[in-house]
Amino acid sequence: MIGPMTPPRPTLIADAAITLIAERGLRGLTHRAVDEEAGLPAGSTSNLARTRAALLELALTRIVERETEDYPVLTVEHPAAAPPGPASARDLLVRVGADLLHQALTSGRRLTLARLELALEATRRPELRAVYDRLGGRFADIAAVLLTQCGSADPTADARRLIRWCDGVLFNATAGSGHWHIPAPEELRDEVACYLAALLDRE
Repeated sequence: MIGPMTPPRPTLIADAAITLIAERGLRGLTHRAVDEEAGLPAGSTSNLARTRAALLELALTRIVERETEDYPVLTVEHPAAAPPGPASARDLLVRVGADLLHQALTSGRRLTLARLELALEATRRPELRAVYDRLGGRFADIAAVLLTQCGSADPTADARRLIRWCDGVLFNATAGSGHWHIPAPEELRDEVACYLAALLDRE
């Protein structure tokens, strides 16, 4: 019987970096600490990501991969992936949006904490800001495609509004005043539906 395959070394290193960022903050992120966390020989992380900036980019890229790997990717190039009709598209956006939020607050909480740490660091590192904004644009593209299907009159602007709201929910329930309460899936679906109604049904 064949056992589980060991992930590639870049994946091991990126995942170890994410764990350290979530558990210790960015002060606890060093090349040596990543080697130890990943169980790799000394110097392995430096060989892959020679600078701290490269290590931060590696971790951020891996966070986005892990946050989206369980969901079909909808992009501007593949709008047919969304179901036909505004009502069906809205139902899909409510379901996917609520599921993504709940995952980010439960099984993906470590990823969310690490992403928040990196978002703050990006305010001080222009090179990381560029990476963060580029990767974040994927979520905006997905939202804009679905909002177009929902009948939004301005899907690009509505996608920005939706992402701002989602970011607020994630911050509030992980590091903000609501950290003690993780909304249930049903609660999140109701909230997403209410917010979409405010976006799409306004005059």
